[in-house]
This record gives sequence, structure tokens and C-alpha cells, in this order.
Amino acid sequence: MTDEWRVQFDAEVTFLNGGGLQAQGFRLDIPGTDITDQELAGMFIRSLSLLMVESVRFTNRQLLREPHKGSRGTEHGTEAGPVRPGPRRLIELSHTIRHGMVTYPGLPGPEITGHLSRESSRTIYAPGCEFHIGRISMVANTGTYLDTPFHRYEGGADLAGIPLASLANLEGLVLRLAGSAQRAIDRAAFLPYDVAGKAVLVHTGWDRHWGTEQYGEGHPYLTSDAAEWLVAQKAALVGIDSLNIDDTRDGARPVHSVLLAAGIPIVEHLTGLDQVPVQGFRFHAAPPRVEGMGTFPVRAFAIVEES
Repeated sequence: MTDEWRVQFDAEVTFLNGGGLQAQGFRLDIPGTDITDQELAGMFIRSLSLLMVESVRFTNRQLLREPHKGSRGTEHGTEAGPVRPGPRRLIELSHTIRHGMVTYPGLPGPEITGHLSRESSRTIYAPGCEFHIGRISMVANTGTYLDTPFHRYEGGADLAGIPLASLANLEGLVLRLAGSAQRAIDRAAFLPYDVAGKAVLVHTGWDRHWGTEQYGEGHPYLTSDAAEWLVAQKAALVGIDSLNIDDTRDGARPVHSVLLAAGIPIVEHLTGLDQVPVQGFRFHAAPPRVEGMGTFPVRAFAIVEES
């Protein structure tokens, strides 16, 4: 019989929205003796279903050769079954694009004009038949938009080259962080979740400032450590309802750099994530197939399978 191990430890947890938790003499099943504190933190957080975790610190850690007890958060735990198909609900996750609106401070707003008016079209078509053809001039980073690898890297996939499967009909996951006092969102906040193959959408609640000056100041963002974890866990797409997924004070843009280097697309300026369940939905955010461009607005939405 293969030896089974457990680990006993004291833990101190701090939360993003304030407060903390202490545990003494806590025991968990572990797959082997070679386990890091980061791996143990993930197992501990999942075993207690903790959310909005900022950090976990371990002390008095010791290995115990004991039979496994089936702890949640390890490979011996149980997982929720698949969502059964049922009625569907569509949830809008995009901002409306309007003439002159500001998406990102310093970038020009879109200019929406007409190319062919209804009145002018009457001279072209049969009596009683008229059409309107509009014209829009805008930077690609307008409204709710997608970033592809080409946005950051010259040789990366552009809007025409990124696979449709990376943008549409993705299993979704919402990370709820609205009300957090912390701007920086680190890997600990993601540890309770299985993100592999999912569109990971970070709900900060910052979209409440959309259209105001405050939207461009002091926004929440991910850390490079969080981005590296999302890459290691093979997230399919990462989105956020904030001004930028990076701290805009950091010109290196580490989160964009890490995610896009791994081929993981980014959606910024989402809205309405408070209406989406944590799990049990599909996410869609596909732009037009434009060669030579790395970003473009999307009509992002979620399809929720109602039980």
C-alpha cells in the first residue's frame, strides 16, 4: 500500500474585505511530502471554501503519516456535478458605445456620423424604400473590448488569427471581489477555484464609476503573481470590469505581458457581472476578424442555464 500523508499546521488568513481567520492544529490530506506553502494554501482555502482571501501564512507545519480522511480541496474531495440543461437567460456584459464617450482617459472618443442618410437614399432606391448607412471613427480600445496577443507582441495572433474557440461558448467563472478594500488582486483570491479552460471574469464593481472621472483613477487590477498562476492553471480567457487589468502606474504592464504571451485573451471594461452567477454559464466575447489589429470592441454576454 502506498504511504498516505497529512499535514498539520497553524494558519493565519487575511481577507481582501477586512478581517481574518486563525486555525490551530489544522490537518489536511496531501498527495505527498513535497508540497509548497503556495500549494498548501490553495488546498486549505478550497477545503474551507474561503473567498476573497488576500494571504495565508503557515506556522508549526509538520508532516504526519496517516490515512487520508477525504479532505475537500484535495484530489480525494468531491466536486460539484455538471449543470443540467434548462431554460436559458442572456445577460449583457458590454457598455454601450456612444458618440464622444470616454473609455480610457487620454484616448479620443468615437465619432459616430452618417455616410448615407435616409433622405439621400430615397434618390437611389424605389419609392418608399430607404436605408441608413452609418460611419464610425474610433480607436480600437473603445467600450468593452478584447485584447489579443498582437496587442502586446508583434508576432502574436491578431483579431483574425485568434481561434474562435478562445472567445465564444467558454465555460465561465466569476470571481466576486466587489467591496474589497484592496486594489491589487493577488493569486490568493483565485485559489478556491478551478480555472482550467474557463473564462475567468473578475467582478470588482468598478463599472459603477463608468462615465465618470473616478473610473480612470485608483482602479482595481491583477498582480503579476496572479497572472502567472492563471497561466499555470490554464485559464482560457481573463476579463475584468475595471479600467485596466494592470496597474496603470506600471509601464511594464506585467499582467498583459504574462497572459498575452501565453495566448490568453483579455476583456476589459466589462459590466453587469453582478447579474451573473459564480458558475453555470457560458461566456461570449467575439470581435470582427480584422487583420493587423490587436484590440476591438466586443458584445460580451453570458448565457445562464436556469435550473
